[in-house]
Parts: sequence; structure tokens; C-alpha cells
Amino acid sequence: MNPQHAAPSLVDAAGTAHAPAGAEPRIACFVPSITELVVALGLAPRLVARTQFCIHPAAALQDVPAVGGTKKVHLEKLRALAPTHAILNVEENTRAMDAALREFVPHVIVTHPRRPEDNPPLYRLIGGIFGKEEKAEALAAKFDAAHRRLAALRPALPARRVLYFIWKQPWMGVSRGTYIANMLALANWEVLGHRDGVDYPELAPTPALLAAADLALFATEPYPFAEADLDAFAAEFRCPRAKLRIIDGEYASWYGPRAIDGLDYLAEFAQSVRG
Repeated sequence: MNPQHAAPSLVDAAGTAHAPAGAEPRIACFVPSITELVVALGLAPRLVARTQFCIHPAAALQDVPAVGGTKKVHLEKLRALAPTHAILNVEENTRAMDAALREFVPHVIVTHPRRPEDNPPLYRLIGGIFGKEEKAEALAAKFDAAHRRLAALRPALPARRVLYFIWKQPWMGVSRGTYIANMLALANWEVLGHRDGVDYPELAPTPALLAAADLALFATEPYPFAEADLDAFAAEFRCPRAKLRIIDGEYASWYGPRAIDGLDYLAEFAQSVRG
């Protein structure tokens, strides 16, 4: 293990210092991307609960009970599973949910990655709590390598102004400072439609806004945009169809192990549209 990471801080995003878990933790994870991280760290046998949206990797999760969604949990069902640790996220989950879980779950771990570079500390936090430090370091090394590959490519990528749509009816985008915006910035892309204090603002696709954008990206999640949606958008808003592109929302927005492949995906995607 790299000596500079030999004793990582086990302080979560809520400022709570966590002790290493015992030999048999019972983990309930309510963050889809971090559920994937838990499995990647070799902790699938310790998962006792997840949300219905925690679907990756499917084979490892098929026997893990789903106890609701990311905003609302079936508390009595979860209580019966007796988790020792619950993993939450500031954006994915609600404060009310956090408070309810603290009534009976001994250890609540709060996460809040805002930049792709927050991934290695996230790996080390979860790995450190659950005794998987070596696996966490291996993931961090893979992330760092992918990050270097994209950084080396970045000088060849032209600066672009992009709209990034996550929803329709109403149309919604992302502001600067979000994980997604910071991910896109690694490819020299700046998001349009920023609103101070609002991470995911409603966007009105006005002629002026569309004209200002070099690209309009439509994510495959949380709304599952497809090519037909882009055809309809181009017709309704009289926008050049060539300016509209589908982007893999999981690769652009998921932290955890998927962020590693996400960096390589972004590099390939950015090169495909740089002409």
C-alpha cells in the first residue's frame, strides 16, 4: 500500500468519524453507484438491503432484498434485516430518511462526491470502514490511470459549451459545480443553464440558449432519453439535429467503480464529437 494512504481518514461527508466495522457488518446501501462500489470491494456477502434502483451488478444483487427507493424506505422491512451500517448520499437521499435510519441503524455513513477526483477518497472511506483497504487502493490506482489518460488527451479537445438534459416535462439540466458538470469539464466542456443555488435547474430551450450551445446532450438517466426524443426535440425547437447527442448518464454521473470506465468513455465520446 502506498504509505501516503496508509491511514486514510474515515470521516464521512457529514463530519462523522467512523471506526472500522467488526468482522460481520450488515450493510444497507441506498445509493446505486455506491452499491456497485460495495460489491467491487468484495463486500457483496455483507449487503443485506438495497434500493430498487441499485441494479448493478445484477448477478451479485439478485438475492439482496430491495426495501424501497432512494427517497423512501420501508422502515419495518429494513428494521427486520438488522443492518449495522447504512450508506447514504446527500443528493440521492433525504434528510428525513437519514433521521429515520439513525433511530435504529447504529452507523450511518453519508457520502457527497462533487468532483470525479472525489472518487479515490470515497473508495478509501468505504474500504477503510469495512476492512477492504487493498481493494480500495487498487480501484484508486485504476481511477488515477484513467484520469491521467483523459488529462493527456484534454489539450487536443476544443472547448465546448454544452446543454446537459436530465429530464423533460419540465426540461431540466445541471449547474456548474455538480459532479456531472465537473466530469464534463475534464473534456473542456462547460455546462450552460447554470442557476446559483440550484444543482438541477429547469431549462427553457429558447432559441438564444440553443444557439449558445455547441452541443445539447441528452442523458440516458434519470430520464431514459432515446433517439426518438432527440428527433422530437429538433422538430419542436427547430434545433439542428446534428447538435443533439445521446450520452450515457451512468458513465457521466455515477461515482464509484463506474467512474473509472466513465473517464475512458468521456474521452472516446468527446473525440467522437470534436469535429
